[in-house]
Amino acid sequence: MTATEWVASMSPWPEEFGLERMRALVDMLGNPERAFRSVHVVGTNGKSTAARTIAALLRTDGLETGVYTSPHVSGWHERLDTDPVAFERAVARIRSAAEAVGATQFEALTAAALADFAERGVDAAVVEAGLGGRLDATNVVDAPVVLLTNVGLEHTDVLGDTREQIAREKLAVAHAATTVVLPDDEWRVLVPGVEIRIGGARQAAEAFAEHPIRADVEVSLPGRLERRGPDEVRDGAHTPEAVAWLLERLEPRAWTIVASILRDKDADGMLARLNAAGPTLIATRSSNPRALDAGDLARRAEPYFEYVEAVAEPAQALERARSLGPVLVTGSLYLLADLHARE
Repeated sequence: MTATEWVASMSPWPEEFGLERMRALVDMLGNPERAFRSVHVVGTNGKSTAARTIAALLRTDGLETGVYTSPHVSGWHERLDTDPVAFERAVARIRSAAEAVGATQFEALTAAALADFAERGVDAAVVEAGLGGRLDATNVVDAPVVLLTNVGLEHTDVLGDTREQIAREKLAVAHAATTVVLPDDEWRVLVPGVEIRIGGARQAAEAFAEHPIRADVEVSLPGRLERRGPDEVRDGAHTPEAVAWLLERLEPRAWTIVASILRDKDADGMLARLNAAGPTLIATRSSNPRALDAGDLARRAEPYFEYVEAVAEPAQALERARSLGPVLVTGSLYLLADLHARE
């Protein structure tokens, strides 16, 4: 079994959240997270795009920069912003230690990224949190700069029932930060004693570099407003706020929507907004074990759409939608990854 196959076979969801395994794992690896300075990116939506933008800005400033994002669409290597061969080496480097501590999939991937950055001798690492922040595997990083992209209701069974509880969980990664970049003043009270800047990726990059960065950069990620031709758009929007962002940028057409939504997301809030994109929804199910069954999603969608159909297999759902009109594929990056793998 290759290192990549080994990662793919691992459990993506821990039986219990906590940092004990991750701390033991980085200790066994010689604490690679201490070999470089970091920017830690947390939030509900837009984390991957923000992380890649920060990395691109720091590279234009002359810094050798690594970036770790999740989940992936084009392949596992996307998470380390590298190629499949380099990804295989990075995972193989930490495999025995990860097996020794019983690491989860995300813990192993996080360790692989941190160890790879240390091996490469990067000047900076941009690290995207997976779920929340306080108990996330990435919270072994002591980042001097933290960026919060935004806060919405997500993973309420783990992070809390209110936006404030969720914001506290996410901003708990700021334990070593000297600068926290917030989208606005709403959560300033949660991070006392540090410099607060209002903004996004550019402000986080400039806080890290400690000077203005004059360059302009654009990043393009698979599954983030990805246009697959004039009649097909794919976007991994997985919250009502992300759906609203998508609709603002989508051409006003009668889109046929192909959607898969995870059980711990606000499916009703997403569906209520998605109906503005078109009257037809094809419900399907991604390979993620947390995804709603296609039939369950279809039943929940019926109040919001003129026509709803359940097609369990994503590639078949896409073909069915293509027969009906221009297609919008959304609801989950895991759905987009499944389609990419088939293609």
